[in-house]
Amino acid sequence: MVNEIPKQSGTAFKLKKGEKLRVIDPLGQQVSDLVLFNAQDIREKISSGKTLDFEETIFITKGHYLWSNRSNKMMEITEDTNGRNDFLLAPCSPETFSIMYGHKGYHPSCFENLYTHLAPFKIQPDDIPTAFNIFMNVQVASNGQLSVDPPTSKAGDYIEFIALMDVIVGLTACSAEDSNGGSFKPIQYEIRATH
Repeated sequence: MVNEIPKQSGTAFKLKKGEKLRVIDPLGQQVSDLVLFNAQDIREKISSGKTLDFEETIFITKGHYLWSNRSNKMMEITEDTNGRNDFLLAPCSPETFSIMYGHKGYHPSCFENLYTHLAPFKIQPDDIPTAFNIFMNVQVASNGQLSVDPPTSKAGDYIEFIALMDVIVGLTACSAEDSNGGSFKPIQYEIRATH
């Protein structure tokens, strides 16, 4: 069954070892933030630093693993029709919009959408790690300057993972204008058994 995350919102759920998660961009050019926690011990969580270290690349895609802060493989990426994801930038937060956008007042954010949906699993705001930013198009210039360009994902593009341990998943339809080419759209996901 395909589930839909409305624009600028999120969800959280458990995934058993061996289950597959497919994250779909139904309309194109929409980022989704993904975080993972060990369902048996939430102090173990997805780690950008460990993943980039062990995979020896900042371009994480099909054939790569998402690693934990304890150096364990949490998920393997088995399919990636777009091939462009980011694991450098933190989830957008209220501070993102005040500091980088000069925005006044309330603005939905991936950080809020992650911690509010993960709260039933006893995960606190300070527990939220750097997310794996599915479909996010971050460019790195030769001088190290970062820029966020519109996603290259097209309608129907997807990425598929297989869980290598029981995990708690936080997933969003990103709320940052620059990450999504200036508009907000839903994200879909599907959970499937491996057989």
